[in-house]
Amino acid sequence: MPYVRIEVTDEGVSDDAKADLIAGTTELLQRVLGKDPATTFVVIDEVPLANWGIGGVPVAEWRARRA
Repeated sequence: MPYVRIEVTDEGVSDDAKADLIAGTTELLQRVLGKDPATTFVVIDEVPLANWGIGGVPVAEWRARRA
């Protein structure tokens, strides 16, 4: 019974995009590991952008530095 947790920032990920992530992740586990889609769980957590960091700084600051 696979359980996959996907974390993304809360920057407008559409319901269609989430459905694609769920379907694609489920298909990948079935194809690569032979897992049953009926017992595969995929959870998508949306994290506030202010709570996400990269390279030791908040992601908004990291992006600004790269621009």
